[in-house]
Amino acid sequence: MNPYPKHLPADERRAVIIKSVVELAGTQNPSKITTAAIAKHMDLTQGALFRHFPNKEAIWQAVMEWMTDSLLTKIDGSTQGIESPLRAMEAMFMSHIEFVTEHPGVPRMVFGELQSAESTPAKLVVQSLIQRYGERLHLLIDKGKDSSELPSSLDKEAAAMLFIGTIQGLVMQSLLVGDVGRMQRDAPRVFRIYQRGIRDLQ
Repeated sequence: MNPYPKHLPADERRAVIIKSVVELAGTQNPSKITTAAIAKHMDLTQGALFRHFPNKEAIWQAVMEWMTDSLLTKIDGSTQGIESPLRAMEAMFMSHIEFVTEHPGVPRMVFGELQSAESTPAKLVVQSLIQRYGERLHLLIDKGKDSSELPSSLDKEAAAMLFIGTIQGLVMQSLLVGDVGRMQRDAPRVFRIYQRGIRDLQ
């Protein structure tokens, strides 16, 4: 049975195409994914694909926009109702790892876009995500300083950069060994080291 119905409203069809690309990116090099491969995966013609997106670049941009909205919604939800800034950062860290575990194609596409020398629409979306993500971390770090949960001398930009870089490192290690679940197993102990570093700053 084809999991991708042939007759869907335009918005639903676009959403299904995005989902299909994310699935494909989880099993192969995103740079090798063609519109023909996407259409074949969905049992559609390329013509049907291009009725919803003018070209591959537009598809990639839509995927990055979906990823941005989905990830930020997930991490924002994870911190709701948590008063402690450090606990909120931990929830944010773990929910990010959970998101990547659920969608392993996403980091493959993100890394691919960031490596591109060209300023593509998709790359601009990723850069915007990193900025918006960093802003959320800065707010939590400032709150931690105000509550004395974090030292006033903490460099919030460096702390935010290390937070994101730590997640990227966990993701990269998991992709290298071909074990997506590894990042979830390693995340709690890795975060404890990160937390100790920013909390016990001398």
